[in-house]
Amino acid sequence: MHVTPIEAPCGARVTGLDLRHELAAERISDIRQAWLQYHVLVFPDQDLDIDDLARFTLYLGNFGEDPFFNPIKEHNNIAAIRRNADEKTSLFAENWHTDWSFQPKPPIGTCLYGIKIPPKGGDTLFANQHKAYDELPAGLKHRIENLTAIHSAASGYSSTGLYSERKKQNVGRSMDIVTSDEARRTHNHPLIRPHTETGRAAIYSTAGYIEGFEELKKQESKKLLRELYSYQGSPQFIYRHVWKPNMLVVWDNRSVLHKATGGYEGYDRLLYRTTISEFD
Repeated sequence: MHVTPIEAPCGARVTGLDLRHELAAERISDIRQAWLQYHVLVFPDQDLDIDDLARFTLYLGNFGEDPFFNPIKEHNNIAAIRRNADEKTSLFAENWHTDWSFQPKPPIGTCLYGIKIPPKGGDTLFANQHKAYDELPAGLKHRIENLTAIHSAASGYSSTGLYSERKKQNVGRSMDIVTSDEARRTHNHPLIRPHTETGRAAIYSTAGYIEGFEELKKQESKKLLRELYSYQGSPQFIYRHVWKPNMLVVWDNRSVLHKATGGYEGYDRLLYRTTISEFD
């Protein structure tokens, strides 16, 4: 096993492993330590089936709950991140976010495995939120360090949300998204949140799933969220990941934000995704 840091604010490539085979406990521990250190791990050239992806996910935790995706038929805990070549719908997940931060116990990580990868476009961006916290301007840090964020999936997955099947722009969407008024439920988390394993502080989530702050009025919250969104996605925090087929990427939702990019019109794109919850 070789771990090679990527020249970016987060990320490392892991080679020398064949994830089609079970890993020894020592290797799993090595992977976890690298994950905690670099936040995003890239495993190139891994010819995996769904059982291999599921097994790898369970090395790092339990399966997370994906409330607004239907799983693939072959596995209840794997979702297809799909876009067809002729699709005209809005790009999925193109805003900075942390997966499912509106849950009482959000997933600690996400695995994404590339199956059909276009020859251009479709990069995934990651923003290191430990670094974002460490470099907070003093004035902004003072304003946000004791805030409690109100998280909700309503803007995306409610019956009137961004991905609602009632909206014309979603006609023909290839991803199997489920919208529901369950998405209007809220759950609160500290905006500055210690990592559950390392204890290191990070700015947790952003405007994609944060509706406002308990301590602020609505308009104050909106203004601050716009300011934070711009800051958290600043270039000095970003790793741009370029996909290739048979590439597995696992990231730490406690320490990074991520977002999708387009630029692959006319090509099919398919990746399989799992989320990772903490061990019981």
